[in-house]
Amino acid sequence: MKNILITGVTGTIGKKLLEKLSGSKSKYNIVGIDINEEELFYLESKYLANNNVSFKFCDVKDFDNLVNICSKIDLIYHTAALKHVIFSEELPSAAVQTNILGVQNIIKAAHENNVNKVIFTSSDKAVNPTSVMGTSKLMGEKLITSSNFINKNKKTKFASVRFGNVLGSSGSFIPLFYNQIKNNRKITITDKKMTRYVMTINDAVDLMIKCTNDTRGGEVFVFKMSAVKVLDVAEAMIELFGKDKKIKKEFIGS
Repeated sequence: MKNILITGVTGTIGKKLLEKLSGSKSKYNIVGIDINEEELFYLESKYLANNNVSFKFCDVKDFDNLVNICSKIDLIYHTAALKHVIFSEELPSAAVQTNILGVQNIIKAAHENNVNKVIFTSSDKAVNPTSVMGTSKLMGEKLITSSNFINKNKKTKFASVRFGNVLGSSGSFIPLFYNQIKNNRKITITDKKMTRYVMTINDAVDLMIKCTNDTRGGEVFVFKMSAVKVLDVAEAMIELFGKDKKIKKEFIGS
């Protein structure tokens, strides 16, 4: 059986990936790691009957622990990251530690354990980045791609998957708008002209699995996504969820 490691397993993508790979006919042994202790506990309770699934508390910044966990791993899905733009702007060092040095630790651990493939989840914010988060994701992509050429044993293949705004995920603007409408608050929009590329959670996970099979090492896979104006989404959600409320829009700047 193939042994798979999912980092950031309590996140939206991590959980969906785990669900998809651990079905009744699963041929995989799956290890999920995260630093969210409470969510790990709930996941462990949920998958208690799955003998092929286990969970460990591990920070990707903890290299020694990571190396030990990767000792028998064949495939790594690296979804753990600091994803929120505002937090990264407020504390850039945290984004560097997790999104750059954390990726480097994954690469080193994969090399040391002769892991077959590493799939890194990136963001469309890595394209011509204007934020700390986007810059850190771009650096993560660069590290992943270059690892294919500096790997002495030539065994491990590294590739990146670039996501847009995954609808329904914790980092999506949809839940933010919904909560603002529900609590009768202003909807905060960065700019009237702002657009976002969107995809569903299933699209994101399917892309990760597809590129695992297709990769030859070094690619950045991009799903063909639909672009939407954030203002249009906000107005549609106000009409759908806030008909009886006087919801105002506030433009807060990019």
